Amino acid sequence: MENNNTRVAIIAANGGMFDAYKVFNIATAAAASDKEVGIFFTFEGLNLIHKEAHKNLAMPEGKEHFKEGFEKTNVPSISELLEMAQEMGVKMIGCQMTMDVMNLEKDDFVEGIEVGGAASFIEFAKDADISLTF
Repeated sequence: MENNNTRVAIIAANGGMFDAYKVFNIATAAAASDKEVGIFFTFEGLNLIHKEAHKNLAMPEGKEHFKEGFEKTNVPSISELLEMAQEMGVKMIGCQMTMDVMNLEKDDFVEGIEVGGAASFIEFAKDADISLTF
């Protein structure tokens, strides 16, 4: 029997193209399965929700052929996956400490994110059934 109260906690600490696909693919799949999903974006992971940076994430060197494969198989772009996650109610928390260190403001990020410290994410994650880090 499916547990509809399942909670998925994801830490996004890396900010490349593959990292974004991992984070948003897992998050949207979990949300589509009626899981409660929260993502904590810290350090380079903030690139995944930055208004401009998420549109220009680097493909790992030597993996450029994936771009053609993504397009050929109609894999959604990172911008589309981010929008899907938002529409599905995925909770997104930008790390306040990292934002302070990098001199970034909430306005530098896509609409709808929360800003909080590690304690905010721990409060969400303490009851998580699944915890992942990318």
